[in-house]
Amino acid sequence: MRPQIVLFGDSITEQSFGSGGWGAALAHTYSRKADVLVRGYGGYNTRWALFLLHHLFPLGSAKPPVATTIFFGANDAAILGRNSERQHVPVEEYKENTRKIVHHLKECSPTMLVVLITPPPIDEEGRKEYARSVYGEKAMKLPERTNEVTGVYAKQCVELAKELGLPSINLWSKMQETEGWQKKFLSDGLHLTEEGNAMVHQEVVRVFNEAWLSAPDMPYDFPRSSEIDGKNPEKAFLQQCL
Repeated sequence: MRPQIVLFGDSITEQSFGSGGWGAALAHTYSRKADVLVRGYGGYNTRWALFLLHHLFPLGSAKPPVATTIFFGANDAAILGRNSERQHVPVEEYKENTRKIVHHLKECSPTMLVVLITPPPIDEEGRKEYARSVYGEKAMKLPERTNEVTGVYAKQCVELAKELGLPSINLWSKMQETEGWQKKFLSDGLHLTEEGNAMVHQEVVRVFNEAWLSAPDMPYDFPRSSEIDGKNPEKAFLQQCL
């Protein structure tokens, strides 16, 4: 069986197998090398994600994932008193919840490659436009997320990765290095455009390559067609499959 790579996160992960999505691109990168499984849950924060751990990553599994990305924080950073306040999780709890997720994954498999991904930056004007499209006149004048507050959560994510000796991807900082990032990388002030998805894919592949999960170095699950002798196909399968 192929090794499994699990993408665990909120809507940015759930949507990653859409057209141009970073998860779909990752599945293509690891085609015939590993199975990429999307476990994304729109609207979820780290508090709610804890309820899923034993269901998605059961202890004692004979075949735990070889790698998992943890990509939460965008909903945790929703601001109290605004449209999405029910998703809010205090930043200290966000960090501890993420720590609990990591500890559970490492309990499943000490060798599992765990990668923390920060929430992306927030285009506040884009979020206000989105709120008006959803709530109409009831939309609050202030955005339900701000770039400054989300940056605090991103910083805690990176710090936790350093504490635990894990690789991390700081999307919040990386995206803002590009002029016009607000519209280039974000479709509604939060979720990703095709270019934003491409950046996430690029960063995940980079981190995997820097670890030990480089796709070019992994074997194909069965012989490539060029290796199969049309007159004696059994030879290729016997050599690789037994």
